[in-house]
Amino acid sequence: MRALIVDDSKMVRVMLGWILRKLDFEVQEASDGREALALLGTKSQPDVALVDWNMPEMNGFELVQAVRANRAFDNIRLMMVTTETERAHVAKALEAGADEYVMKPFTKDAIRDKLALLGVVEG
Repeated sequence: MRALIVDDSKMVRVMLGWILRKLDFEVQEASDGREALALLGTKSQPDVALVDWNMPEMNGFELVQAVRANRAFDNIRLMMVTTETERAHVAKALEAGADEYVMKPFTKDAIRDKLALLGVVEG
């Protein structure tokens, strides 16, 4: 399985990368939505993308909208991993096409459980 981590925080990318590699994912990283879109256009399209909301250039919400607007990316599962905890943000992300939502700070178990709900790891 392949995963794309999209977060402007290097520390968050390192932590999520560690978790995902322990779950046998090949991991790619992007520091904002524009960089992520460029990576999504490659042959090694991820099975899941873990996306932060607050990033420069293109934020996570805009990335979710862009991904869902492109039929070539229909098979990519999108999981928001963010500090945005308001119900309105959660609803907005899910309505835009995010498949799951995890609030920071997160645990390895929380990430694994959400990935299991998405069907990309065994529960």
